[in-house]
Amino acid sequence: MPKEKKPAKKRFELGENETIDACLNRIKAEGYLPVRKVEEPIFRETTENGTKKVEPIGRKVVFDTKLLKTEH
Repeated sequence: MPKEKKPAKKRFELGENETIDACLNRIKAEGYLPVRKVEEPIFRETTENGTKKVEPIGRKVVFDTKLLKTEH
């Protein structure tokens, strides 16, 4: 049976109650190497007295990864 080919690049999102170390271990277990960490803000839009107000309520951490050479 042919081995399933993994994509060369993959994005991993940090889980809600997951530590960065746990996420990095998950990335390594799948055969990827992190190359970039991106923190994206999460905003909430509210209307106050007829005025739209945008406020940050959190952040999302995403790792861009590439496939390890041994996995090709």
